[in-house]
Amino acid sequence: MSLRLPAAVLVVVLAVGCATEPPPTESGPPSAILPVCDADNGGLVLPEGFCAVVVADNLGNPRLIDVAANGDVYAHDRGARGDGENEPGKGVVALRDLDGDGRADVIERFSDHYGTGLQLRGDHLYLSTTTEVYRYDMTPGELVPSGEAELVVGGFPEQRGHAEKAFAFDDSGSIYVNVGAPSNACMEVARTRGSTGLDPCPQRVRQASVWRFDADQLGQTQEDDGYQFVTGTRNIVGIAWDPSTREIYAAQHGRDALGSLWDFDDEGNAEIPSEELLRLTDGADFGWPFCYHDRFESKRLLAPEYGGDGREVGACDQYSEPLVAFPGHWAPNDLLFYIGAQFPVRYQSGVFVVFHGSWNRAPLEQGGYQVAFAPRENGEFTGNWETFADGFTGVTPLMAPQDAVHRPVGIAQGPDGSVFVTDDVRGRIWRIFYTGE
Repeated sequence: MSLRLPAAVLVVVLAVGCATEPPPTESGPPSAILPVCDADNGGLVLPEGFCAVVVADNLGNPRLIDVAANGDVYAHDRGARGDGENEPGKGVVALRDLDGDGRADVIERFSDHYGTGLQLRGDHLYLSTTTEVYRYDMTPGELVPSGEAELVVGGFPEQRGHAEKAFAFDDSGSIYVNVGAPSNACMEVARTRGSTGLDPCPQRVRQASVWRFDADQLGQTQEDDGYQFVTGTRNIVGIAWDPSTREIYAAQHGRDALGSLWDFDDEGNAEIPSEELLRLTDGADFGWPFCYHDRFESKRLLAPEYGGDGREVGACDQYSEPLVAFPGHWAPNDLLFYIGAQFPVRYQSGVFVVFHGSWNRAPLEQGGYQVAFAPRENGEFTGNWETFADGFTGVTPLMAPQDAVHRPVGIAQGPDGSVFVTDDVRGRIWRIFYTGE
């Protein structure tokens, strides 16, 4: 996510500066002088010239994150999953660094609304649950809001799987909200080996798509006020506006179970289908559930539920293609188009992608668990990508996700050009910056 103004939810607020600089004020951004790097970069492996500090630890389950113009940091806590109960007033964590050492000195929490999505926009902090989008009024200089959350959009379908409502704003006053598909392939009999897929698929009516709403209008519902902007998307958690191209982009989670429900071998089950970087344009259809993308074949193939055999294209050539195809099951959960001047100029043309890491590549080694960078040349994505931040798992090889020390989720840019990354396993937030040394 790009630099935004104040926000609320699982919030971490912190100011950027150095130990000799005064704390941030409401009148302007903090000093650009950088803190001292952690000796081990907080466990991260970074490119030459970069280093990191641990802003805070043990924050719960921080997911997506944003940073205010004065350096305050906000993160949304996903909270307990399943039937677990969440403690009232702890859904957002806010952090502030008072002495400029890069570490949070003040940590406050607010909001009864737990979830994943969070973004600052103007004088509001927006956040999403699995069925609604809310916003808080933020007062400049205040770390947490004094009022209650206002409902922006509700009425999304309740579902067990892929329920997170990730969202992004354009520069024309619209908000785009993901509604994930609740299944792998819209099967007649869910999770049943050999079951065929439904055509037409009823899940494409309100789900498996991204919806557009008025970002400033309160009390909207999906059915009455929403516009289905794109369809045929299985599940999107990473979604972001790119100010340079003035377009919305998203990273899609590909489907699962090609090995358990069909006759794909271990390697095919682990490596296929692609995780996809997509450009979202009005009316685009990305083919779910009828097709999946195979990065080795560089094309969409017909899903086995609809008669595919791992080679047949069928009607799948009619659907929009990804800009970049990543390895299977890596779980892309956030995007950042870098607009700062601190990092080397090459990072201003491309996108950072945060991968939460796989759980379903067994018996092969699990993969992902990193922040990647996909470059552009002459304004177009090259189709390539590289690892930017690694070292999250602490275990090599990693055979089970529960053995990972950290799993990255959210990313945001601070006012001085530093980049902040969250971990929802041990509740850590890192600040990554460039020293050139």
